[in-house]
Order: sequence, then structure tokens, then C-alpha cells
Amino acid sequence: MSEPLWDPYVRDCPSRRLLDRIGDRWTVLVVGTLHEGPRRFSEIQAAVDGVSQKMLTQTLRGLERDGLVTRTVFPQVPPRVDYELTDAGRSLLGPLRVLTDWATEHMSGVAEAQLRYDERRAA
Repeated sequence: MSEPLWDPYVRDCPSRRLLDRIGDRWTVLVVGTLHEGPRRFSEIQAAVDGVSQKMLTQTLRGLERDGLVTRTVFPQVPPRVDYELTDAGRSLLGPLRVLTDWATEHMSGVAEAQLRYDERRAA
């Protein structure tokens, strides 16, 4: 049996949902936070300024479901839970780093363009 052809330009293709996941701002930041190794929920939340508990939970569950993150529960009191990138998750670090580098490198120009656009729209 041959591999299915994934085409995110086709409306119902599952690869489009995967692009939605990996293009989500919380995913980019969570994956970047996990680049050094396993971290606890509270450590991830502290590193990703502004993420709510609900959004972090949803993001981690989605990443786990997609096979990008593993969740390990340690039998202790209180329970300890670590999150860690899988091999597939680690392979995403390079592309996401390129995106975050691009965003920080070009933010000044984007901010200027936004200001000019907003000024033209207000006139």
C-alpha cells in the first residue's frame, strides 16, 4: 500500500490541521521552551509569558496527540509530570527557530509598515 499524498491546499486534508497546530503561537513558544529537555508544566508556563493554564493544557495535549511531545507521570506525592519533545518534535525545532528569528529580525520593519498602514486608513 502506498503512502497517501498529503496536500494542505486541499480543504479536508489532515496536513492542513497539522500546519494549524505547528503555526500556532503557543505551539511555537512551547516547543521552543522544551528545546533544552524535559520540563514541568509550571516551568513551561513561567517561560511562556502570557499563556493561560487552559491554553497551555490544550497546546500540550494537542502536541502529545500529534506525537510531538511526550508526557511522563512520575509516581510520587504530589505527582510529578514532565513534558519532553519526541524525535519528531525535536525535528521541528529548526524550522520554528527560523520563523522566530525571522520575526525578531523583521519586527521593526513590520511595525513601521503597520503604523503607515494605520495612518493611511485613518486619513
